[in-house]
This record gives sequence, C-alpha cells and structure tokens, in this order.
Amino acid sequence: MNAPDTRSEPSLSVAVTQLMKGVVYRDSHATAWQHLAALQPQVRDYVAVLGLVVVIDESEGYAYLKSRPEDPDLPPVPRLVPRRSLSFHVSLLLALLRRKLAEADTSGVDPRLVLTRHQIIELLTVFMPPGANDARLVDQIDAHLTKVVELGFLRRTKDKEPSFEVRRILKAFVDAQWLADFDSRLAEYAAELTEDEEDAA
Repeated sequence: MNAPDTRSEPSLSVAVTQLMKGVVYRDSHATAWQHLAALQPQVRDYVAVLGLVVVIDESEGYAYLKSRPEDPDLPPVPRLVPRRSLSFHVSLLLALLRRKLAEADTSGVDPRLVLTRHQIIELLTVFMPPGANDARLVDQIDAHLTKVVELGFLRRTKDKEPSFEVRRILKAFVDAQWLADFDSRLAEYAAELTEDEEDAA
C-alpha cells in the first residue's frame, strides 16, 4: 500500500493520471486518492473536456472514469473508455461474486470479502451440467478468474492457499436492482450453460 504523501500540495496531474490508468482505490492508491479528494471539482472539470465523468464513492473507497452520457446539445466526443464485451461465463461469475458481496455486507463481519479459488470453483460448478469434464471445467473457470482479475473486480491475495479479494467497485457495475432480479435469472443461466456444454460435446 502506498502511504499518502502529506508533504506535497494536491496535484491535478497525479489525480487524473492515476484515474486514466484505471480504478483508484483508497487502500492501494493512497497518494492519488488524497490528491483526488482535495481536487474533486478541478478533476471533474478537467475530465469533462475529454468527454468523461469521474465517479467517486467515498463510502466504498474507489473512483473511476466513465464516458459522459450522450447529450444532443453537446458535440460528440470520441469514446476514451472502451465498452467491454463480456462472455456469458464471466458475466455469470461477476453476478455470483456480487451476490456474495451483498451477503457479506449483510453479515457485517468484515468489510473485505476474500474467497479461495476452491470456493469460487464451487460457486460456478453448481450451474454446470452433470457429467461435465472436471479437468476442463477447472481450466475454464481459471481462465474466467484471470479475466475478472484483469477487469479489476478481483485481486489476488498473498495467502498460501490461492485466494481472491472481491473488489467493492463490483457494486457499481452490478447494481442493486439487477441483483434483486438475480434469483429469477439463475434458471436461465443454468439452461444456457447446459446448451453450451451440449454444443461443445
């Protein structure tokens, strides 16, 4: 973790540069977070010129950039933040992780949610058809895990057993309304996974 540098004056370039690189977390980008917190109006004005909006969640401790919603009164700006097309299986994994995060928040035991690789594999195998090839299944899940880490929704821990911390920014991408409808979609997920397995056979 980076210790905040209290000796320096707030720097717009530090705040914006870190945002351009990706999500800024209070716990792992302490210096950039400090500059961002001190210069929020200036950061918003700066990125607005680029057609971007900064989203800051003080309670969860993260900030990120997203493209400005289209406005017919404003000239169009080329998209700097690309839309990511996620595979069905990665989307399912994100949904399951989001539900686990909601359950952890309800329990109020620990603000951090850490799951082992084995626990995540178990989450997904519930939705796989009976008789699926175990070795191939685990390889596929590991590939999905790697993708979710690359997207910034999971962070590998340094625990002896392979484990992942679920990053709280996932709440911004899988909202409460979507989560409320989640249980009703699980049957659809299971059906689609079965079809995928039959097609691959």
